[in-house]
Amino acid sequence: MLQWVVAGLAAGALVGPVQDHGRQGDFAEAAREYGVPVSVLLGVSYLQSRWDTHDGRPSTDGGYGPMHLVDLETAAHPQPRRHGGGHDGHKGHDGHEGHGGDARGDGARPTPERPEAERPEAASDPSAGHRGGTAGAPAPWEADVTGPSLGRAARLSGLPAERLRTDPAANIRGGAALLAAYQAHPTGDPAGWYQAVARYSGARDPFTARSFADEVFAVIREGAARRTDDGFAVRLTPAPGLRPPAAPPLRRAQGAECPATLACEWMPAAYKRTGPGDYGNHDRIAGERRVDYIVIHDTEGGYDGIKSMVADPDYVSWHYTVRSRDGHVAQHVRTKDVAWHAGNWDVNTRSIGVEHEGYLARGGTWYTEAMYRASARLVRHLADLHDIPLDRAHILGHDNVPGTTPQTLPGMHDDPGPYWDWAHYFDLMGSPLRGDGDPAQDGPAQDGRDLARRYAAPPGPGKARAARRTAVRTGRDDGDTPASVVILPDYGANQPRFTGCVKAHPARACEPHGASTVWLRTEPREDAPLVDDVGKRVGKPSTSSVYDHSARVSTGQRFAVAGARGDWTAIWYLGRRAWFHNPPEGPAAVPAGGPVVMPLRDDVKVYGRAFPGRPAYRGTGVDFQERVPLPYVIRSGQAYALGHTVRSSYLSAGSFDPDRHVTVTGEQRYHQIQLGHRVVYVKAKDVRVIR
Repeated sequence: MLQWVVAGLAAGALVGPVQDHGRQGDFAEAAREYGVPVSVLLGVSYLQSRWDTHDGRPSTDGGYGPMHLVDLETAAHPQPRRHGGGHDGHKGHDGHEGHGGDARGDGARPTPERPEAERPEAASDPSAGHRGGTAGAPAPWEADVTGPSLGRAARLSGLPAERLRTDPAANIRGGAALLAAYQAHPTGDPAGWYQAVARYSGARDPFTARSFADEVFAVIREGAARRTDDGFAVRLTPAPGLRPPAAPPLRRAQGAECPATLACEWMPAAYKRTGPGDYGNHDRIAGERRVDYIVIHDTEGGYDGIKSMVADPDYVSWHYTVRSRDGHVAQHVRTKDVAWHAGNWDVNTRSIGVEHEGYLARGGTWYTEAMYRASARLVRHLADLHDIPLDRAHILGHDNVPGTTPQTLPGMHDDPGPYWDWAHYFDLMGSPLRGDGDPAQDGPAQDGRDLARRYAAPPGPGKARAARRTAVRTGRDDGDTPASVVILPDYGANQPRFTGCVKAHPARACEPHGASTVWLRTEPREDAPLVDDVGKRVGKPSTSSVYDHSARVSTGQRFAVAGARGDWTAIWYLGRRAWFHNPPEGPAAVPAGGPVVMPLRDDVKVYGRAFPGRPAYRGTGVDFQERVPLPYVIRSGQAYALGHTVRSSYLSAGSFDPDRHVTVTGEQRYHQIQLGHRVVYVKAKDVRVIR
């Protein structure tokens, strides 16, 4: 059964009853003070923050604390779109290339360079210039605002706004005060609070507000238990009989390709001629197309600016955007059509792009649970519809998409970056990331550490576990077959040191934060240099910048093992051995099965596009597209995880009329492999597959 409530701890990890003190007590006390059923307060908070404090830092939507109280001034001033996500090109904080380049990614028709001043930006909120988040009379623009407004919570609770931002107990009291204010008639029955919960979402349309309330009620029905980011055990006891009150059905906006239960609207991208021989901002397809990937992005800007961006035919496009505060989804391009989002034309033609309101590292530091859940539901729906496997070889970050040529590789995008919680995301999709032989969970999914410890623990009586541990040490499953590992650190406990989060101080360390990535070094020791990526940072060493993934692997990615020494594991990465710390008490990876490829000679080339050879173009009227190798080679004795196999093809789509598009299909096959942080393609004839 698909588990929409995912506990951060296995059920057995919370030993004994959770006492009515600490964070649990904060919820109970606030519920009593304001007459809110504690299950409602816990459910709303879980859907916003999973009860975490995030050390007083704002979310990507300007929300603070366990109740996600939104400072409307923070939310009204979105940060400028920068490197790491979004679609405009900029230099990174530390001077290395960010994510500039052509999002269309088609060398046969490069997108004309657009002056910086003409690029669309996130629209300013009409409230700009007014102050929110302080006690006192509401600002004029705030009078009709519902939702978790920090300013209104301050007035209702009598607590200073700064305390609501930084004190979790005060934050919970503020959220309880808001819920009580939204409740028309006091009642101890949680079912009677449905409308108040819907209003807490802040959504302007009834369908989105109801969808938010439905998700909260689903959380309450199924229950949850986890340990918060500041160490408190919290539990919401399941209430399986809870049902929302009967209400007339609402008709969702027509036209959007979404699950029936997801709040979703059709916000179309422009499709217009932009000059002689050119048009934008996507390609329409006359028939069906094969979809192999779903690419996860972040917007590097606020949701309010999305409509103007996608309506600009000179800009770029993507298929969906997910809003932070309530998980509302907007679709812009039909899934049968090609959006210009990945910076790689081959990937664009075979993918769906999903943007998430937020930032890789600036402006806000965490994504709401409402957005994670809505996105997971959308992606699961799309994966089922297009028969896409739910794994990290097919659900890619924009930072995993390969460059098309050595020239475009340095400017490829970095989003969603190390702070995207891939393990939690896959849990929500009902396809938890796990290692070899891990059974599917019927109850709440385990977090990465619980799962990893199972494989790092001392061996049991069976031979299989001993064999898996031997494989990780030797790099071979049975003396000949290369072993694999899946990267799976504990997101909350894994806090690598990054720099570059503050533009004015690029060398300053970022605030400690849970992360999905693990550093790779040239030798099995902490003071060894980071491995270099000759394609991303040409002639320069790797850095600790949050925007530089040259020496990082990401949760869910599978790599072939190249050896082990003490608490360190080596993998094959970019044509060399790369080492990461993998101690039994806090493992960063778990043993895994799956096919790998091994080169048949000592200098096998890899590619960023699976294009056909020259013979396939004969008689098509389409110019031959050169297959330019990337600046890496893989050598005899090395092994790389095989993601999937594709038949070579190229879509020639240089016409406003979709009927004039031509697809060139070749006989050659390519294997997609996990070469480094990004995937690449290798010709099937150049490697042997070991399953």
